[in-house]
Amino acid sequence: MDARPIGVFDSGLGGLTAVKELSRILPEENIVYFGDTGRVPYGSRSREILRKYTRQDINFLLSQNVKMILAACGTVSSTAPDILQSVGVPATGVIFPTAQAAASATRNGKIGIIGTTATIRSGSYRRELEKIDPALSVYEKDCPLFVPLVESGFVDDNDEITLLTAQRYLSGLRESGVDTLIMGCTHYPIISRIISKVMGGGVTLIDSGRETALWAARALRESGLLAEGGGERSFFVSDYVENFSQIAEIFLGCNILSDVQRIDIEKY
Repeated sequence: MDARPIGVFDSGLGGLTAVKELSRILPEENIVYFGDTGRVPYGSRSREILRKYTRQDINFLLSQNVKMILAACGTVSSTAPDILQSVGVPATGVIFPTAQAAASATRNGKIGIIGTTATIRSGSYRRELEKIDPALSVYEKDCPLFVPLVESGFVDDNDEITLLTAQRYLSGLRESGVDTLIMGCTHYPIISRIISKVMGGGVTLIDSGRETALWAARALRESGLLAEGGGERSFFVSDYVENFSQIAEIFLGCNILSDVQRIDIEKY
């Protein structure tokens, strides 16, 4: 048994979907979450800047003595997989576990992918799916406004702005006939009901945060690193604590203000 925490990071709030799933699947695990709220969004940044941010985020989590690191960020997973592979503890981004789940879920071999511009431009999900099954038909669409909409709290199922944005982004994917849609950013499950409404009930949505949490559970179990009797969660941000806590409470279903600390990420 290993009581060290699991480290999770993202550009802001989206990675909380992974934290929520981790807490459900592995309730005795301690979790340290870092949301880089002062530099969100990552999806529009250059590759060089993204790699710098990734190293700093990882270095901070390592300073917290974590036993595993999850990059709950499709952009980081797409642009810095080599950095994740060299951190000295088990680590993963969201690409591999999510692609595996999508390939298993599709019935007609048509898979859609939505993500930040950087994620879609990288082609990382497409390449992973092609490795799994070259016969799959893959359709991609970047949805850059989804992250700021979520970060700004436009997440109600009937929010007109978010619904109209989803209709604009997703119409082509719907018409392509995909039966499975990868939500390639951990922000997107927060508006999954809006996405599902636009895509139609016959389309299976793949939640990258959930699939990454399931990967973590298997990896910890196989390595004998599961905790026992923990369940503590700590949250760190690079900008205002209050803003993060207000929206995070909606996603996690509890008040976390006392558990959130602000750090200077540039030190790492």
